[in-house]
Amino acid sequence: MTSIFQILMLLLNIVYFIVIAHVIMSWLINFQVLNLRQPLVAQIWDGLNRLLEPIYSRLRSILPQLGGLDLAPLVLLIGVAVARIVLVNNAAAFY
Repeated sequence: MTSIFQILMLLLNIVYFIVIAHVIMSWLINFQVLNLRQPLVAQIWDGLNRLLEPIYSRLRSILPQLGGLDLAPLVLLIGVAVARIVLVNNAAAFY
């Protein structure tokens, strides 16, 4: 049963780092450090958007409109952190 716990923690870690990479890349694109005309940057950006947009769109439908501020990545990161805490605190159930 510990393998299920480890797999779930691994998946949560992967989601966490993908969201962090997406947020950092969006900042770099907005501050014109990265250019979407570069093929590699465009492919990475498109891939991250395809992975995260289904999750973000569901969260955006629940969250209030705040103009240009997107809270979906923050809410997702908080959700991942909460899931980690719940899994770690209930790890005894997996043993």
